[in-house]
Amino acid sequence: MNTIIVGVDVGGTAIKMALLDTDGAILAKTQEPTPVADGEDSVLQKVADMAMDMLRRHGFAKEQVAGIGVGIPGPIDTANGVVHQAVNLHWKRPVRLRDKLQALTGLPVAVDNDANTAALGEMWRGAGQGAKDLVMITLGTGVGGGVILHGKVVSGINGVGGEIGHITMVPEGGPVCNCGKTGCLETYASATAIIREGRKAAQEGTSPLLAEALARHGDVKAKDVLEAAKAGDAAALAIADQAAFYLGLALSHLAITLNPAKFVIGGGVAAAGEFLFSRVRESFRRFVPFSYVVESTEILPATLGNDAGVIGAGWLIRDRLDA
Repeated sequence: MNTIIVGVDVGGTAIKMALLDTDGAILAKTQEPTPVADGEDSVLQKVADMAMDMLRRHGFAKEQVAGIGVGIPGPIDTANGVVHQAVNLHWKRPVRLRDKLQALTGLPVAVDNDANTAALGEMWRGAGQGAKDLVMITLGTGVGGGVILHGKVVSGINGVGGEIGHITMVPEGGPVCNCGKTGCLETYASATAIIREGRKAAQEGTSPLLAEALARHGDVKAKDVLEAAKAGDAAALAIADQAAFYLGLALSHLAITLNPAKFVIGGGVAAAGEFLFSRVRESFRRFVPFSYVVESTEILPATLGNDAGVIGAGWLIRDRLDA
């Protein structure tokens, strides 16, 4: 009888779910809207219903399921399966996710932060394969991170290990971050930061291409900025260079602290490809003092896309099978 793992990635917009084999291959996947407005119990009931329905539709018995792994946004007490809070889900108080979902499904449950599960997914089946020491950075609306050492997620005592986006890059006078302080990496290297600077360049007339994008769409997208930079637009190029500079600087700090084999970078901004990655590597080389660290550290694009979260959530269960 084949052993099946259920991997779940709960986001503010959608619940993604996959059935995995014990090698991490996706056998089936689906997604449905997250019923955020109906509260935590409705979200967990939705996860349970989706899991039972998927197993039934694909002909798997409940007895074949090793467990359900869940990735969710927010700080997590992984030992007790408690979500301290999940701002994107409007969960403002602790939620005993593991216990509640186990009661709903009758199956073992493990839970971790969604950035951590994405990192685990890339370690298991993606760009991080072959490395047990790696850091994943996601460049999207914010800058997320997951740190893995010796094959295990580094969570810290409060579950906020890996909050790379809030490393201070500019101690005084930097842009205000959503966390409340100024000068965070997130305010320089995220899509939000690139859009802010691109909009400014368009409005001030320093970038003809971005001014055109603003007039055409009513706003500027990060993709517009990066495409304009690739086309040689000076203002857009300066924005891209700034994002790459600060990201490379942050990675140099992490390299000296953690010495990972790989940095895996995902998210929408990373879609700029080698244009961005070559600049990040250049900044990284500039600030790492040891040539052998530069040479032994790869900076790579993530390869799993939207599947990273469900695969990494499945790893939370797979890892237990070897314990």
